[in-house]
Amino acid sequence: MTLHDDALAVLRGWRAPDAAEEALRRRYVDHLEARADGMWRSSYPDHVTAGTLVVDATGEQVLLNLHRKAGRWFHFGGHCEPGDATLAAVALREAHEESGLTELTFHPEPVQLDLHTVPFCGDRGEVSHLDVRYVAAAPAGATAVVSDESLAVRWWPVGDLPELEPAMHALVARARAILC
Repeated sequence: MTLHDDALAVLRGWRAPDAAEEALRRRYVDHLEARADGMWRSSYPDHVTAGTLVVDATGEQVLLNLHRKAGRWFHFGGHCEPGDATLAAVALREAHEESGLTELTFHPEPVQLDLHTVPFCGDRGEVSHLDVRYVAAAPAGATAVVSDESLAVRWWPVGDLPELEPAMHALVARARAILC
């Protein structure tokens, strides 16, 4: 099974929590059915990405990275790479690479879909990331490191998060409901 096949199977089977995410799920499936390269940066103007929100073992803190290019706080995530076997593997790889944490309790099913426009991805102008988001819990005392893709990595108390996009708040709530 290819990464494309895995992503299509995951998205066909995923049950969206609301009408808005069901519309996104359908858009993602349609995209992958129409584009053999739909997982890759070569797919323009849309391509699938994946990421992971990391919470601490108590669910009281969230690990976020200050994205180098966007200048905003986000979960860990990014593009698919040739060695990735599954969509979940993309999300987990990105969490490991961007946080430095290697021991995570990873929830294997997507918990959120989010489509966002990115003005700095590639040389063809604005693209849309069809982001598939997962969640994971870090063990007590986990210490993250800053990767080349981030300006900073920081644990944030759930009650005192930085300015985030509305979908990130929903992701935090879902992560806490699933993992804690």
